[in-house]
Amino acid sequence: MGFHFAKGFATAAVVAAGLLASTTSAMALERWVKVVNNTGYTMVAFYASHRDASTWQEDILGNNVLPSGYSININMNDGTGYCIFDFKAVFDDGDEVEVWGRNICELDTFTFNP
Repeated sequence: MGFHFAKGFATAAVVAAGLLASTTSAMALERWVKVVNNTGYTMVAFYASHRDASTWQEDILGNNVLPSGYSININMNDGTGYCIFDFKAVFDDGDEVEVWGRNICELDTFTFNP
């Protein structure tokens, strides 16, 4: 999975270990979703797993965080071809929010609100 953070017009590229194979067919499956943190709290972990996964995949943010008011563009392609994904966000106040059954093949933006 690839991603980058943004606030307004500022964009910073983040280098992360990706799951995307460098083939033409895999590139066709890129599924970018902008995840927006509008909660008032810093997001310290974010997970996205296809609907049939038995566990959450790795923390997409890794050692990074997503402050409130910022967004991150994530290529949700995990190589499986799935469109339906579940999201989990963990915030610096200890709250965890799970969102189920989002269609990343149709979803451009997902916002976490208070």
